[in-house]
Amino acid sequence: MLECDKLISGGRIVLMDRAKTIIADGSIAVSGKNIAAVGSRQEIEARYTAAEIIDAKGGIVMPGLINGHTHAAMTCFRGIADDLELMDWLNNHIFPAEAKNVDPELSYWGSMLAYAEMIKSGTTAFCDMYIFQEEAVKAAKEAGIRCLQGEVLFDFPSPNCKTPEEGLSYTENLLKRWAGDDLITIFIEPHALYTCSQPLLVAAKALADRYGAPLGVHLLENQSERQQLDEKFGKSAVAFLNDIGLLDDRFIAYHCVCMDDADIKMFADHGCKVIHTPESNMKLASGVAPVPEMIACGICVGLGTDGCASNNNLDMFQEMDSAAKLHKVHRLDPTIMDAKTVLETATREGARALGLDRLVGQIKTGMKADLTIIDINKPHLTPIYHEYSHLVYAVDGSDVDTVLINGKVVMKNRQLLTINENQAMDRVKKIAERVKAGMDEK
Repeated sequence: MLECDKLISGGRIVLMDRAKTIIADGSIAVSGKNIAAVGSRQEIEARYTAAEIIDAKGGIVMPGLINGHTHAAMTCFRGIADDLELMDWLNNHIFPAEAKNVDPELSYWGSMLAYAEMIKSGTTAFCDMYIFQEEAVKAAKEAGIRCLQGEVLFDFPSPNCKTPEEGLSYTENLLKRWAGDDLITIFIEPHALYTCSQPLLVAAKALADRYGAPLGVHLLENQSERQQLDEKFGKSAVAFLNDIGLLDDRFIAYHCVCMDDADIKMFADHGCKVIHTPESNMKLASGVAPVPEMIACGICVGLGTDGCASNNNLDMFQEMDSAAKLHKVHRLDPTIMDAKTVLETATREGARALGLDRLVGQIKTGMKADLTIIDINKPHLTPIYHEYSHLVYAVDGSDVDTVLINGKVVMKNRQLLTINENQAMDRVKKIAERVKAGMDEK
């Protein structure tokens, strides 16, 4: 018998491989941080013994979900300004609230609360853009969650960095400090083309190239933004980005609601990645991104929630359900964005979009043991005929029972093991008191 650290036994294992393999009664052997073997329960348990047995109880075992775009610390601004148009929401509510309230304490505790919410709803990796990201990274390391983190870059002062040069220097220090970490990846994040000048974008790209890091930016979130940028550049925003050398296979664009056919082709030709955020786009009435066309053209599309001020939660199961149904009703085509395709955006393709596909996104020997176990012994999950359909249309975050990240159990039987969630909630409630006090002063 071979020894391993953990055996996950007796679940329906959804591998998320290209062959669409599902093992009806399977087991997974975990050694250290990695998946040592996966197969039928009979086969694996005949070969492996482990000190720790995790009984999947006939539930669904799947790769951990990957949230491709969020602003974690904005849990502190959940519900602060709802039912508004994008630029009104951003310029008249969010930016002022951030200028007055964001500090290292808010970044740390707002992020820690987000990590609790993400783990409890099955997310094991995420991509984050915000302010005072050293604090967010520290919290992620303590929580044991996998992430890409970047300090938001603006032309104007943020609560952390007063100039673009300070922001770039702060980001470079993060790159150096966290180089080689097995959970933390630092990347470069200019906010958007309407908040970042060409010199800042070019400098950000140069920094990304020096470190081989990804670069992410909000792009073409609504028609107003598209018109503004067309007038500013005298060409499409995507053509502008191409002209200044930003488009390549490490370029990640968030939203992309108003991409036209020429933009899509240019992204595909350069290997650019897109993160789709349907619930945020719906709530802000930004429009419907042409995701089916992107996928058909060969663009890698991941899925994200955006931040809690524009969603207002971080539940990727809800996001998958919304993504599937939004495109069906928008096209009046029930066959478009089927459950398998949507599930891929939150697992295998989501990992590829973030450059993590050699590590996570599938259940495969040698990959990291980032795993989510779903309890399906519930009325709303009974019966089950098709696992992909169940995961997209029936499961929600509260059905997640156990989560492993990097081979470590971070939640078991709905109990977080690396985060004191009551402490995080209490600290964010206190932060919210001063946020509310600042709003009342107006």
